[in-house]
Order: sequence, then structure tokens, then C-alpha cells
Amino acid sequence: MKVSVFAILKRTFEEAHGKSMYRFLLYMTGVPLHLLVYLFYLLKRKDDTYEATMADVEQELAHEGRRVIYFEAFEEQLLCKAAFFQEKLSNEEIHRQAEKLVDERFKEEVMLRTEGRHGVRKVTYYTYFLSLLERPMFLIASLVPGVFMYVLLLLISNPFLKYIMERLVQSVFVIIGVGILVFSILYISPFDPASNILGESATQEQIAAFNQIHGLDLPYLQQLWNALKGIATFDLGSSFAGSEDVASSIANKFPITFTIAMFSVLMAIVIAIPVGIFSATRPNSFLDTTFMFIALIGLSIPNFWQGLIFILNFSIKLNWLPATYSPGNALSMIMPVIVLGTGLTASIARMMRSSLLEIIHEDYIITARAKGLTKSQMLWKHAVGNAMIPVITVIGLMFGGMLGGAAVTEKVFNIKGIGSYIVDKQFIPDIPAIMGGVVYIAITISLVNLLIDILYAFLDPRIRSKMKQS
Repeated sequence: MKVSVFAILKRTFEEAHGKSMYRFLLYMTGVPLHLLVYLFYLLKRKDDTYEATMADVEQELAHEGRRVIYFEAFEEQLLCKAAFFQEKLSNEEIHRQAEKLVDERFKEEVMLRTEGRHGVRKVTYYTYFLSLLERPMFLIASLVPGVFMYVLLLLISNPFLKYIMERLVQSVFVIIGVGILVFSILYISPFDPASNILGESATQEQIAAFNQIHGLDLPYLQQLWNALKGIATFDLGSSFAGSEDVASSIANKFPITFTIAMFSVLMAIVIAIPVGIFSATRPNSFLDTTFMFIALIGLSIPNFWQGLIFILNFSIKLNWLPATYSPGNALSMIMPVIVLGTGLTASIARMMRSSLLEIIHEDYIITARAKGLTKSQMLWKHAVGNAMIPVITVIGLMFGGMLGGAAVTEKVFNIKGIGSYIVDKQFIPDIPAIMGGVVYIAITISLVNLLIDILYAFLDPRIRSKMKQS
């Protein structure tokens, strides 16, 4: 078992070393270990057989007069070249160029002769470290200084874990990029938080004191660093308006929006997937036309108008459901969930239908039917799984849009969620509140996209084979 672990570590190190990003990570995570090993490598290189053999070869070539032979040959070539191209070169210039060519040629000859003697090869730090990875005692002795590097090697040795780790790293860069973009837009915004909060009657001293308290008088890079550091440490500070703790406010409001969005997605999946499959298996039928017509209507209705119609009919006229959202009241979530999920349901149904229609006309589906599979076997075993791949993409993209665009629905139903929170803060602009809300929505969207990428790996065999090859 130990031998297999050593083999895995060595093979993974070789594969990762060929990629610049992983090579950088391997050396950074194993800095203490590599510093120690490099010192031993320098000491060993003094007594290296390759170096000793190379010194012998240099002496042999010097005794043979190779440098003189090479110099005369190159000098003659340079004179012929200058004469042919009618170049005017001084003797000193020709002598200097010939010396440079002689040095290069002499080094090549030394290396060729050295490596030709009994298989002698130059030991680089990379090859030296690889040879150490094969030794059990080295792994035991280097476990503490190299623990982070070994953990990284074990992670990337598994194609699936490597796939997830790469997506996580990409998500981190996306989140940082979103933070920088949002802060930069707020920074150059013409709105002045101090003037908007303190009012037109505020004096210059009051405005300056406000800016100093909230760090608005600092340079751009310092403010940006403070904002990103606050997001990373979940310490977003206080809101400009009301001095409320931003992290606590987001922690109270974000779950509301996330819960409504999740129920909307579940509703869309439960309704749209069966409708799309039914429509694709009975194309151009009366039910297919009816379902797709309803889906088109669902895509065309604005959320705010649909919400107002629902309130007018189900709350005011029929008195079935509450007009506004109340925490703990399940009935008050029904209308917001339906309104928010209507467009997603329609999009998934239409995408599922078109994707499945395309799949069932592929050659491998026709071959499966020719082999005697029933229509239901062909549909559930081969067609639906492949048709779900673009549908999952739509679900992931629209879920992000639901989180970011839920403000309209929240305003209609008086929901104190993250969407309406960001909208209320943007006209100040309340930078900590907006930064926190937008970036944590971006984090959620990144995690959802990571989940979708993992589902891809299970549904698409092409991605699985690519993972194993990378």
C-alpha cells in the first residue's frame, strides 16, 4: 500500500510539474521542504559524477585543441558571410562573434560527450526531488514541512477532486473580480454618501468627519483593500445609514431570498421537466401546442405585473392568500414563489422539449431502437440524461438571475430580502451594504455553478474522460 502511495505522489508530481500554475502551487505550498532539499541538492552537486565527468571532458577537448579548430572554422564562415552580404565588419567584431559561437559549440560538445559516457546524465533539482519521492524514509522525514504540498498532490491525483478544486479556484477569482468591479463602480459614482445621509444643511466639517469615520477619505486602493478584506473575514463593518452591522443584516435577509429562490427552482423543475418530456414525445400534438403556448405566456409576463394581479385576485377579491410576506407564514410564500418561478418554469419546459427533440433524432438513439429497445427504455436510459445537460445550464444561469433580480418581486410582496436591501442602499450609496450583498450573492451563484459542474461530470461522459486525461 505504501509503495502505491509513493508511486501516486511521484506520478502526480511529474504531471503537475508540466503545468506552470500547478508547478507554482507545488513549490509555494512546499516552500519549507523545498528550501531544505535544495540545500542538500547543492551539497550533492559538488560531488556529482556528472560534474566530475564534465570537467574531464573539458580537459580532453582542450588538449585536442577543439577551441582553436572551432574558432578558425567560425572565423572563416563569418568572413565569407560578410563578403557575400557586403558587410563591413572590423576584425575585432568578427573575433568577438567567433568567440561567442565557439563558447556555445564547446558547451554543446562537452554535454554530448559527457552524456555519452556510460549513460551519465545531469542531475537537476527536479530529477533529484523525484528520486527522493521514491524513498519511504524521505516521505516520513518530510511529512511535517511538506504537508501542504502532499495534501495538494493527493487532491490533484484524483481527477474528480482536481476538477472540483479547479472550479473552486476559478470561483475565488470570479468573486474577487466582482468585488473589485462593484467597488470601483460605487467609488466613481456621482452620489456622495455624506451629503445624502447628512442632508443639504451639513457643513464641510461634518462631511469631513463623516468621511473620516467611514474611511471615505482614504485613497482608492486602501479603500478597496479594506472592502475585500472585510468580505474575506466576514467583517463588513457598519452601514453608513443607521450604523447597523452589515454582516448581521445580510445574514438575516439573505436566507429569505435564497429560500424563495430555491422553492421557485424546485417548482420549476417539478413542473417543467415532465411537461418538456411529454411535449417532446408528442410533438405538434394539441397538448404540446397548449403547453408551449402557456410557456410562452409565462416568459412574456413581467414579474411585477403578475405579482399585482395575484394580489388583486387571490388576496383582495378571494382572500385566499396574504398580500404581503410574513416570516413563519407558509401561505405568504406561495405567491412570491410562483411569481419568481414562472419565467424559469417556462424556460426549462421549452429548453427540455427542444433538447430532447434533438437528442431522440441522433444516430445512437436510432441504433438503440433498431436493437430492440422499447420507446420508454430508449427515452429514460439514453435520451433524457443527455437532454438534461443544457437544461441544467439554464437552471444554473437563471437561478443566479433570480437571486440578483428578486428585488422587484420582493418589493411587490413587501419582502425584506437581500434584493430589496441592495436596492434601498444603492442610492446613498451605502458601499459596505451593497458590497456585502452583491458579493455574497456572487458567492452563492459560484457555489451553485460548482454544483452544476459536478452534475455535468456525472451526466456527460465526455467531461469524465476529459477529467481523467487532464
